Amino acid sequence: MSERTAPPPTVLLRRGEVHSPADPFATAMVVERGQVAWVGSEGAADAFADGVDEVVDLDGALVTPAFTDAHVHTTATGLALTGLDLSTAASLEDALARVREFAAARPDDRVLLGHGWDAARWPGGRPPTRAELDEATGGRPLYLSRIDVHSAVVSTALLDLLSGRTTSVTREDRPLTGDDHHAVRAAALGAVTPAQREAAQRAALAHAASLGIGTVHECGGPEISSEDDFTGLLRLAREEPGPRVVGYWAEQDVAKARELGALGAAGDLFADGALGSHTACLHEPYADAAHTGTAHLDADAVAAHVVACTEAGLQAGFHAIGDAAVSTVVDGVRAAAEKLGLARVRAARHRVEHAEMVTPETIAAFAELGLTASVQPAFDALWGGEDGMYAQRLGAERARTLNPYAALLRAGVPLAFGSDSPVTPLDPWGTVRAAAFHRTPEHRVSVRAAFTAHTRGGWRATGRDDAGVLVPGAPADYAVWRTGALVVQAPDDRVARWSTDPRSGTPGLPDLTPGSDLPVCLRTVVGGRTVFVRPGE
Repeated sequence: MSERTAPPPTVLLRRGEVHSPADPFATAMVVERGQVAWVGSEGAADAFADGVDEVVDLDGALVTPAFTDAHVHTTATGLALTGLDLSTAASLEDALARVREFAAARPDDRVLLGHGWDAARWPGGRPPTRAELDEATGGRPLYLSRIDVHSAVVSTALLDLLSGRTTSVTREDRPLTGDDHHAVRAAALGAVTPAQREAAQRAALAHAASLGIGTVHECGGPEISSEDDFTGLLRLAREEPGPRVVGYWAEQDVAKARELGALGAAGDLFADGALGSHTACLHEPYADAAHTGTAHLDADAVAAHVVACTEAGLQAGFHAIGDAAVSTVVDGVRAAAEKLGLARVRAARHRVEHAEMVTPETIAAFAELGLTASVQPAFDALWGGEDGMYAQRLGAERARTLNPYAALLRAGVPLAFGSDSPVTPLDPWGTVRAAAFHRTPEHRVSVRAAFTAHTRGGWRATGRDDAGVLVPGAPADYAVWRTGALVVQAPDDRVARWSTDPRSGTPGLPDLTPGSDLPVCLRTVVGGRTVFVRPGE
């Protein structure tokens, strides 16, 4: 019997802190047959010691449900981990120097891949020209995606790879967006060998496991990756130990999504683009551009897709960032509900990815229609604030309305947190911190609410209410953390008050006050099987 097919071991964890609503003061837990079997006190743990395969002495460590990252591009994340990362480039000159160094170090790569540049943060504010990229690469094919992955700059040699194809791509010397971007991205990723792709997927999943992430929602699609990439990742996750992978395929072909093994024809099914690339679709023009972005779907197309998915028993979902795009999605889902019945549409738990520019009216519609908001708090940490990219694109007044997590929660909208990696890095505790300490104070939520959105919220977004929490009968997906003192945060309007009062009866969580150290993952377990152990532990 192989390790993969053998039953997972029965394990007793003791002498720690177990984050469980079943017992807010639990210090021990038993895992059996891949499920949580018991949580309780250290004194009661002795009764289980002789009947387990392994005893783990936590030595005061914290045990929590493993995180779920509800929006990931796994292969792209792996390629960013193993490729050229420009997210920390301080200037155009710095970025070009890194391109030169990377090209010199990778003489055998068929195409050079990089990610993460953001000219809005550079002195002068301009991206590299094609001539500059040609010089830095020595004339080799190069694809550099912007940090939001909705535009890219490329070398002349990469454009030459498209010669003879039916797709026509502009030769203008500017960042490529829309169909032009999709074409050059397809050409660049098409030059990645199957072995390189699988290595990138393994790297991404291993990195996720090292951060206490037990599940990722893969957001694939014909404009983002490829069918082989998507099915290969799902197969890898089934066959090898690691985080679970839930697949979403962004195409309006419901039969294709089912054929590929996707849970939904959803994810990055684009209703619009991104704010940073001026392609998010707005009701009013950008503050720094005389247009309103790009709409890729209308309400009729959204309605038809929601109807088709609901009737097929699949989730529908849409990428919608700008307020006009979000309104289009809401109008389409409401039209589908009028045709099929509200209860049936609500039961399907359709999703909206990003949902950055929502209004009180669209928030109310999300709640009415049962839409899950799959959101990325790190976007606010990276681009929010009075001088951030949001303010540049929209003006300070509109920028302050973005990502209103508290209002969504008050309205009863289900939240699922993710990273959109490689747009922002896999960083679950950083994500929780970003939501709890949002740059706009009225949008902040408690650490507990943010933690729930990044654990149980991700499971609920897939239709499962029995997971993402450490209670008997739940899947044994958990992480063990080295952390400081545990606290309970009780939000009082805009003020966060911290208390360790045991009378609250609420399980504590790490202190995530900005400047404090984030917890360090010591072990990650998925379905009762250990998928990561920190060296030396």
